[in-house]
Amino acid sequence: MNYVSLLKQHNLKATPQRLEILSIMHQSGHIDIDGLFSKIIQSFPSISLATLYKNLHIMLNSNIILELKLPNTKPKYELIQAPHAHLLCQKCGSCIDLSLDTDTLIKEVSQKSGYKLHESTLIFSGLCPQCQNH
Repeated sequence: MNYVSLLKQHNLKATPQRLEILSIMHQSGHIDIDGLFSKIIQSFPSISLATLYKNLHIMLNSNIILELKLPNTKPKYELIQAPHAHLLCQKCGSCIDLSLDTDTLIKEVSQKSGYKLHESTLIFSGLCPQCQNH
């Protein structure tokens, strides 16, 4: 993925810190602020948590990343991608993406409720295959 182009498409400077944030998110899939901070300080030891939050806020407002609010856990961040669902393990806390065409469901919810929907997050929770075996 070309993060420089992605940032420039959204009229943002491609700073080394932003490029690293995007790279970490791409590698991690879903990551909370603590995990992101512990990884980025390996490349940028002087970065502050405030600077990290500032960059996340800018990229959230530019629709480059999403904040995923999961039950009973800190929010996680991910790169914006095609519509999909999230599978959350209630035991180990793992969160994975499931490619799923959510358009039909969103249209049905909109029709039944009368809401004009701007965003949606679909989360299924249960036990992952590894936790089912323990």
